[in-house]
Amino acid sequence: MEPSKKDHLHPLLADDSESSSPADHRCQPEKSKAPEVHTQPGLNKYALAGAILASTNSVLLGYDIGVMSGASLFIREDFNLSSTQVEILVGSLNVCSLIGSLASGKTSDIIGRRYTIVLAALTFLIGALLMGLAPSFPFLLAGRLVAGIGVGYSLMIAPVYVAELSPALTRGFLTSLPEVFINGGILLGYISNYALSGIPQNMNWRLMLGLAALPAIAVALGVLAMPESPRWLVMKGRLDEAKQVLIRTSETKEEAELRLKEIAKAASLLHASTYSNNWHGQGVWRELLVRPTKPIRRILIAAIGVNFFMQASGNDAVVYYSPEVFREAGIHNKRHLVGVTILMGIAKTFFVLVSALFLDRYGRRPLLLLGSFGMAISLAALGFGSKFLEYSSEKPEWAIALCVVAVCSAASFFSIGLGPITWVYSSEIFPMRLRAQGSSLAIGVNRLVSGLVAMTFLSISREITFGGMFFALAGVMLVGTIFFYFNLPETKGKSLEEIGALFEDEGDEHQMLLS
Repeated sequence: MEPSKKDHLHPLLADDSESSSPADHRCQPEKSKAPEVHTQPGLNKYALAGAILASTNSVLLGYDIGVMSGASLFIREDFNLSSTQVEILVGSLNVCSLIGSLASGKTSDIIGRRYTIVLAALTFLIGALLMGLAPSFPFLLAGRLVAGIGVGYSLMIAPVYVAELSPALTRGFLTSLPEVFINGGILLGYISNYALSGIPQNMNWRLMLGLAALPAIAVALGVLAMPESPRWLVMKGRLDEAKQVLIRTSETKEEAELRLKEIAKAASLLHASTYSNNWHGQGVWRELLVRPTKPIRRILIAAIGVNFFMQASGNDAVVYYSPEVFREAGIHNKRHLVGVTILMGIAKTFFVLVSALFLDRYGRRPLLLLGSFGMAISLAALGFGSKFLEYSSEKPEWAIALCVVAVCSAASFFSIGLGPITWVYSSEIFPMRLRAQGSSLAIGVNRLVSGLVAMTFLSISREITFGGMFFALAGVMLVGTIFFYFNLPETKGKSLEEIGALFEDEGDEHQMLLS
């Protein structure tokens, strides 16, 4: 049976696989890869174009995060909502995105990465229209539930697609683009809030939410011009198509052939070890959750941990409720509240661009540790400023300024570290056979924690005050920094097929199954 499987993969593998022993085959990529990959530092334009098109899907989540921070002020008054109802409205999208993120793994393995991105955009489009036309709170909530499913699909599939398309040396930059577009979407949401806040209240929030349908349409159409993921094509036995994509996303034909050999060899090991069942999702969840090997367990801990701390940091909640935070600090004019959030959006967008540019130069770990520790310090400063204002009747300007600067600082450090690097890690550390479902599981945790934090942030803050809440979040980020230091290895410059070895013990017998 084995020879037939090998022949089935592609004639391209015959030169190396037929003439070499298994032992030679293990070490061969290490010898041949170094001069080919590491001497090509340029950014491939075709890979960049594909990454940008895929990442535009992330604008949808960013726009919702930004626009809801202002729209919720007007929705609350228009529908006469309580704080609890506002929390449910805001957090419901994130909780329901859990459905999309968990379903996206198998969906993307069946219909492909590209069409899953289209599905995500169309689902969000329906949700945006429902929200913009909502005549009541339940109808508005239903729209957010539908939009949330689309967000869940997009959050998982965009980083996975970009990681599978990108060369190793520029994968960090390209895979961080979804976070860049999320921040761009947040800034667009803030600007939309400011621009539309002056029109009648029964119309402004509808336009704020309904305008999200426009980028959703653009994304759905633009994605059709993208190539399919070469690794998904290999999974489906379409190696000629995969080779053409790799040639266009590599600097040389030799590099493309080397990448194809690595991917196809990983595929042949998978076919041999699982009798092809895992390609269709059978046994993948069992391998992830029921009987994971020690390396897979470490990968799961790393992926779930970084996604947990990304949202346990409270970043999304702070962005969603930043007008409430600034109002508590002493800024009461609605237009001023919305205007201050634009400063935060500019800071987030600027620093995520800085992080994206340096990810492949300095690596993931330094930026992640810097960003996490910086968040802890910034949140502690925000807690101090908030506590001072709570006990001060005059609310001095320096304390208000401290809170504004601390919020912008926390958002900036998030954009340096956890913001982009969470998506990079989630999409690159799982082996190919588990990548779609593994990423969907990790991002499912991300969405669940984000929803829970968003739906409880105001309630907890009322009990322990905003100052107490920010001190608690600072403590969470200190714990997160320690977790990252011990559990997340550096993946800079390594191919997706090499990264699995970072989570293995020396001489682990499963190394070939992970690489």
